[in-house]
Amino acid sequence: MSLAAQKPVMGEVDFNRSPFVVIWEVTRACDLDCKHCRAAAIPLRDPGELSTEEGLRLTDEVLRFQETGGQPPLFVLTGGDPMKRPDIYDFISYGTDRGLTVSLSPSATPLVTRESIFRMRDCGLARMAISLDGPDADSHDAFRQVQGSFDQTMRMILWSAEAGLPLQMHTTISRYNRHRLDELGQVMLSLPGVVMWSLFLLVPTGRGKAGDLVSAEDFEEVFNWLYDFSKKAPFDVRTTAAQHFRRVVLQRRAAEKRDAQNAPPDQPGAPRFSPKRDVAFTTPADGISRAPKGVNDGNGFVFISHVGEINPSGFLPINCGNVRTDSLVEVYRNSPVFRALRDPNGFKGKCGVCEFRFVCGGSRARAYAITGDYLESEPFCVYEPKRNPAAAGRR
Repeated sequence: MSLAAQKPVMGEVDFNRSPFVVIWEVTRACDLDCKHCRAAAIPLRDPGELSTEEGLRLTDEVLRFQETGGQPPLFVLTGGDPMKRPDIYDFISYGTDRGLTVSLSPSATPLVTRESIFRMRDCGLARMAISLDGPDADSHDAFRQVQGSFDQTMRMILWSAEAGLPLQMHTTISRYNRHRLDELGQVMLSLPGVVMWSLFLLVPTGRGKAGDLVSAEDFEEVFNWLYDFSKKAPFDVRTTAAQHFRRVVLQRRAAEKRDAQNAPPDQPGAPRFSPKRDVAFTTPADGISRAPKGVNDGNGFVFISHVGEINPSGFLPINCGNVRTDSLVEVYRNSPVFRALRDPNGFKGKCGVCEFRFVCGGSRARAYAITGDYLESEPFCVYEPKRNPAAAGRR
């Protein structure tokens, strides 16, 4: 049974038992040369990649989360560029036939054709994820470092819409495009078939550099812009590697509620508050359930590398086992690293005492990339907790 048929409510979800999403990097090969690439992708496939048979066994292992008392995870096939593998259709079909909801995140290269998109749809693909990092060809192609990437991205969007595949759009926010967020938003509003826009706040790992990050103050401005944008967008919005957006959502909603309660009822233009509207946790209309509570590295999230390594996320490359020799289910549930990542009370600095730590928790990946310690505070957060970390005996 797919995730679309099983939409758990908040109280039923236990991320100690199963992740909300399992991401498999089916290959590290890719023909793009993106400035931010987490995988530091290479042109040719690694001979040590999981084989077709190993990939099918991995799919069976993902199903074991549900078979052993957890929820069925969303299964995402990524890279590199998953289209580099001719057996990608086998993985989509096998996962779908076994009851998983399968999503794919291909690169915008000529390997994706109209025919391949329709074939993936016929194999049971639930959603297509496509990246767009600039509002025009010059900006996007400069970031992806391959001329023609923007035009191919636009073709893929149109083909996916033609095939009836829901689209999840990805944008990595960095110093290269922070100033063009308004333009990017307008482009997103014009695209067909979009059910979600996910903004990635860059993590300096792989080819990503700390110098490409925007400031903590810019993070805050992006979050508030995205909250405002969400009110006019006909699709869902979210952030990746930017868990503190959830804190901004709660703060803005609380402020709106106070304004609505304090305004005279007959005042023109008085703010209106709807308790049913929550941009942090809404569910897109395509049937794929939105995570009913905050996902973080290792907490509702697990990543398998192209050679089978089990990591808390692709941005947090700490090897906790290998699917060739270890049970994915057991590593996720019992690895000391994963268990620590699911205990916000053990986080250091202000993240460990913040009143939003169970909703947010900060990016564990960015903390690791900047400080070398995945339990340290989110380095790009301006918020100061009401409880002073020093008074609590924390750094």
